[in-house]
Amino acid sequence: MKSIETMISAFVVMHPEEAARAFEVLSIDDAARLLKKLPTRDAVALLQRVVPFKVGPILEKLEKDRIRNLLGPIPPRVAAGICQHLDDAQREQLLGELGDDVVRPIRHLLEYPGDTAGGMMEPRVASLSIDLTAQQAISTIRKAPRDVLHYLYVTDRNGRLIGVLNMRDLLLAAPRDPIEKIVKREVASVPATAPRDEVLQIMRERRFLALPVVDFEGRLVGVVRHSDALAAGQAEAFEELQKIAGASPDERALSPVSTVVRSRLPWLLVNLLTAFMAAAVVGMFEGIIAKIAALAVLLPVVAGQGGNTGSQALAVVMRGIALREIIPGLKKRVIIKEILGGVLNGVAVAVVTAAAVFAWRQLAGDSLTSCSGLAVVIGLAMIVNMVAAALSGAAIPLILKAVGRDPAQSAAIFLTTVTDIVGFASFLGFAVAFSPLLL
Repeated sequence: MKSIETMISAFVVMHPEEAARAFEVLSIDDAARLLKKLPTRDAVALLQRVVPFKVGPILEKLEKDRIRNLLGPIPPRVAAGICQHLDDAQREQLLGELGDDVVRPIRHLLEYPGDTAGGMMEPRVASLSIDLTAQQAISTIRKAPRDVLHYLYVTDRNGRLIGVLNMRDLLLAAPRDPIEKIVKREVASVPATAPRDEVLQIMRERRFLALPVVDFEGRLVGVVRHSDALAAGQAEAFEELQKIAGASPDERALSPVSTVVRSRLPWLLVNLLTAFMAAAVVGMFEGIIAKIAALAVLLPVVAGQGGNTGSQALAVVMRGIALREIIPGLKKRVIIKEILGGVLNGVAVAVVTAAAVFAWRQLAGDSLTSCSGLAVVIGLAMIVNMVAAALSGAAIPLILKAVGRDPAQSAAIFLTTVTDIVGFASFLGFAVAFSPLLL
């Protein structure tokens, strides 16, 4: 038994990321038993890499002393992320097991939502007072822990961020020179309430190793590190991808089946409803389909091409929203661009499709009139559906954002509904209109 524990500890030390993924698959009881047996240092390293929403229920199974030993060394930002996934009663019970020195920065971070600068920041940050001399500043830096030194931020006596020091200027200054003379007062910062996408945009543009975060009075309250911003950006991208498809942003590849069902089933039922709507459209044209079997064969071609066109427009517009490329004055321009692109692509695809259908029906032995009529029908339907798909792919996320909803939330399901209904209705509608030629 001792050898198994040693192997698990070695696995955590040598492959912490893989160990965290394996840990997430365990049941709550098994995970709690493992945390009881692991050395504290290894257990702390493991918990820092596990997705936060999995940790809270596991800690509730542990003794008070063990909780204190595990959460104490964890960075406050990680601990706050764990607490954000607990209800109020569970959170207070968990925090009640910790000392005031540990709880204070965690509670400070919990004041901010997880998708803001305050929720992403590391509250431990070193700063220099504006009234120090160069010698005093160097002495202060030497005493500060290395993991809280990002840039040499300078504050006033009330903690308000004033500027930043260049290390070269500080080392070249005379020992008794006040640092006030060499402070660079133009320093970029973000308020603690700034949304995550704004923080990520600044980090991308400025290429900072850390970005200072200030409260509403301008006091330095923490920093967002580049590594944390990068991880947040990746997490946001994958969350958006999952939400577009109707999955929960918290779901992982190895999440339990209950999570899969709970997060996906509601949207699958919505998708089923929209599928019946599309089927109802097809049912309205049952008579013409019964007379011309080729129409049933070609229905998926029209709907599928519209779906691909809409997905392309949706992906581009979602990227524009995420990177703030689409500001209010440019929405109309984006939609017009997508419509024109849909028209041109639709015409090109329609010509190729019509030629292919004409050749197919010729080989099948249909008359020239019938072949020509079917080619015209599918060509016109292709243009209409691709234009509608391009318009929908651009408009759906913009509409969702305008009404205050998440533009990524199952946009693909709504898009599929539009492309299927418009594709079926246009193709079969044109078939009815040109039925004298087809028959």
